[in-house]
Amino acid sequence: MVIPSWNCLGSLRECLGSLGAQQGVAVEPFVVDNGSRDGTGEFLREAGVPHVCLPFNHGFAAAVNLGLKSTGTPLVMVLNEDTVLEPDCLRRLASALDSDPSMGGAQPLILQLQTFPQDAAAPDTIVYSHGQSLTPDGRAREDGAGRPRSTSPIERREIFGVCGAACLFRRELLDALGGYDESYFAFYEDVDLNVRARIAGWRFLLAPDALVWHIGNAAWHAGFERPAAENSRLVARNRLATQIKFMTVRSIPRIAAVEVGSLARAGLQGRLGATLRGKLEALRCLPSLLRQRRRLRRTGRPERARAWLGVGWAQGRVGTDVASGRDAGP
Repeated sequence: MVIPSWNCLGSLRECLGSLGAQQGVAVEPFVVDNGSRDGTGEFLREAGVPHVCLPFNHGFAAAVNLGLKSTGTPLVMVLNEDTVLEPDCLRRLASALDSDPSMGGAQPLILQLQTFPQDAAAPDTIVYSHGQSLTPDGRAREDGAGRPRSTSPIERREIFGVCGAACLFRRELLDALGGYDESYFAFYEDVDLNVRARIAGWRFLLAPDALVWHIGNAAWHAGFERPAAENSRLVARNRLATQIKFMTVRSIPRIAAVEVGSLARAGLQGRLGATLRGKLEALRCLPSLLRQRRRLRRTGRPERARAWLGVGWAQGRVGTDVASGRDAGP
């Protein structure tokens, strides 16, 4: 269990409390604190929670990778600090993976945490994610996001990839891929991992009977003076970087049209500078990204990821873009 943490002590307390209430499984939490200034380190020491405190924010991807090196369990749960798990969540996720050895990871049904206490059966309960999907131009979306849970039944099924807010992996998948790409810092690092895993032949599963509640971007809003601008820059950079790694040359006109549209919308919303900086940062990394692209082609089959383009829940209907819809295409 790896939990990156940053300036959200209240949410972290709730998360750890839900882990202590898990039934039928042994839980070994490990918190990687990214230089919090809200007393998180002191709390973790006093509570006896295994952890490491970094001097500054190294990013979500680096924190998870450090946590992976500090743990040794065959199954690894990556969990945002602003999540709360239902008591049987981990048992159900582990059972889902055990039932299908071909699956490299599983995701619970993630619901939007709005108030306490939570009630999954309430008619106004909103879905945060029941798996990631890809648009035809290679952007990622959280499937079902923003929809009432009651609109239709959600069944166990294979999905393109798992949401980084709450997902269970086989350790061999993470070891084989080298964990998350730390150059992403935050946002789209889970999409990139899903793409690389698919190319390497791994598959993913949705286990909707396992439930997790998620606030979303709690640490981000607590840690930055201009969280929306930083979000826009990183999503713009990391999304384009991921597309360069696996999309076909034929998709360039479609991607270019989406990027122009995102710049126009960013201008209307007062975040053009941040969005443009992100796209330019990705282009400056083009030689390195092309090398990674060639390596993925040598070691796997990119068409395994491309096969999921435009495939979403209920014959193509998808939810909102990754990272709360910011810098989303038309």
